Amino acid sequence: MVAPKAENELRPPVRRTVRYRVRRWRRLAAVLLSGLVASASAAQRPLWEIGFGVAPLTVPDYNGSDQQRSYLLPLPYLVYRGDAVTVGRHGVVGQVVRHRRINLNFSLNAGVPVNSSRNDARAGMPDLYPTVEVGPALEVCLDPVCRREPTWSFKLPARAVIATDLRYAHYIGWVFNPIINYDTKLRLGVARWNFGAALGPVFATEQQNAYYYQVDPAYATPTRPAYVTSGGYSGMRLTISVSRRFRNTWFGAFVRYGNLSGAVFESSPLVRTRNSVMAGFGIAWIFARSATMVTMPH
Repeated sequence: MVAPKAENELRPPVRRTVRYRVRRWRRLAAVLLSGLVASASAAQRPLWEIGFGVAPLTVPDYNGSDQQRSYLLPLPYLVYRGDAVTVGRHGVVGQVVRHRRINLNFSLNAGVPVNSSRNDARAGMPDLYPTVEVGPALEVCLDPVCRREPTWSFKLPARAVIATDLRYAHYIGWVFNPIINYDTKLRLGVARWNFGAALGPVFATEQQNAYYYQVDPAYATPTRPAYVTSGGYSGMRLTISVSRRFRNTWFGAFVRYGNLSGAVFESSPLVRTRNSVMAGFGIAWIFARSATMVTMPH
């Protein structure tokens, strides 16, 4: 004789079925959400793009000068999005260290020429050639998730400085400028702008500081005594920049504030002010791009 089934065994497993359906819909939602996140965080971009434009700038003759000049400079635009090397708004970035938090970049900077006959502090002294600074820069990401914005990073650029008039060139020392860097997206109306801020001290070799701030006895005057400088702390810099891409046009602007309080050459007679401001903007038109597309984060 077969025993009758209990009452709870005769009922359909309603709770178990509901839980199964809930879990199934959760899995489906997770798959759809992951696809949406992936599509939102990546986009297809050309492997390379080339353009050209102009950049108006206002620059002090040198840090510490109380005289400012305006320039209109050519602005080449080059973007390359390779696997090992990228060229863009963060400079030339090479992934030579295989770690997601560390990049080894190329750091570039430049200085304007100074006609000493037009600068009161340097009257009667030799002119200053324009300078080019180039060297490696180690970048360490400080955020748990790198390559997304906003991002905090610590950069250690060290650049050799060359003074040249395009006919002659001579080495004038090194500059070291460790900085804390912040990158994010700013939403202004319906547009999203790239925003960056960088703050850090500057250290330079004796040869570099002497090029700008030393006064040899031959150029000493009653109001400009001879002065010998040394290497070491050379001031603080704060740079703020914004940029945005509009289809075939790129626009960017920046302002850099420098302060020389406490610099090793602060007492040089060529230092007329401890504060300086450099600012400018650029606009470039993109006229060529690669047919090959690569996936890049937004």
